[in-house]
Amino acid sequence: MQSEAQIIERIRRRFSLRAAPHPDWLRLGLGDDAAVILACAKNTGAAKGKSGNARREWVLSCDAFLEDVHFRAGLHPPGAVGYKALARATSDLAAMGARPRFFLLSLALPAARCGVWLDGFLTGLARASRQFEIVLAGGDTSRFPKVAVSITVGGEVTAGHALTRAGARPGDLIFVSGTLGAAQLGLELILRGLVKNRAGNQRWRRVLAAHTRPEIRLKLGMWLSGEQPRGSRVASAAIDTSDGLSTDLNHICESSGVGARIQEELLPIMRIPSIFHKIGLSALELALHGGEDYQLLFTVPARVAGRVHGSYYGVKITQIGEITRRRHVELIRGDGRSERLLPRGWDHFRKT
Repeated sequence: MQSEAQIIERIRRRFSLRAAPHPDWLRLGLGDDAAVILACAKNTGAAKGKSGNARREWVLSCDAFLEDVHFRAGLHPPGAVGYKALARATSDLAAMGARPRFFLLSLALPAARCGVWLDGFLTGLARASRQFEIVLAGGDTSRFPKVAVSITVGGEVTAGHALTRAGARPGDLIFVSGTLGAAQLGLELILRGLVKNRAGNQRWRRVLAAHTRPEIRLKLGMWLSGEQPRGSRVASAAIDTSDGLSTDLNHICESSGVGARIQEELLPIMRIPSIFHKIGLSALELALHGGEDYQLLFTVPARVAGRVHGSYYGVKITQIGEITRRRHVELIRGDGRSERLLPRGWDHFRKT
């Protein structure tokens, strides 16, 4: 079976061969966190409009959230499903440095989920909408044997400011926000039945929240793109850690035509109790390959790296390595040994 990246490449090739050339208004198409589209049609606006505001670009992305693939209705509360469905999609806007504006909801569900479960789902979805300041603009509903959620999000950014995966250059420094591995650990707690009661939920409250109600780094993304406050871009490339550090860093390197070197001792790894070591969980493995942290992984040219401090609006920022000319990712162990870091994060089509 082919990997997710190979399937996306097949789609890209088919449309590159058969479709007409991309129009001028499509600034960035398939292959990044989101598409970028010029907000005004050709010849309808100059570099600046009548009000003197700089031209804007729309940033659009869509995301599926499927029962028994991304969540389990018997284990995940409906409010958490609603919140996370919108958070996942909105994180793509954060990775591009865009300001969220609207979303479209396509919801398919069985008749048994149209009562109490649906009320809980909508409560969580509305909570996320208020938190991210993004408005529901429409959508579609349908009946289906299992819950299937698809959300399209739209944001905006100053023309030319959107962050992409393709801007990293040798010598750039690599940074990541927050702590890595918490979301995967939260999932493991749920799957292993360690949070069946109120006491268990309270003990692991923060870890569970990282999995069910992830924080989306919108303010940080807008600062990195120069969108808020209005200014020059800080980051040369960016992505959100939805698939895991090892996979998402490889996405940046492949798109930019570069390599990377990261230091194990610099990684913002969460501490986990010894009980988890006994069941085969490693804090380092969770940090490298665990998905759905939705932190921002970004590169910064060395000449402006001084603008990046240890935190931004209370969000920890850690330098973990640098971009290199070699076309692969290296992990430097604490004892100085170097090894190839292969992408082992989330892939829908990987054989298990």
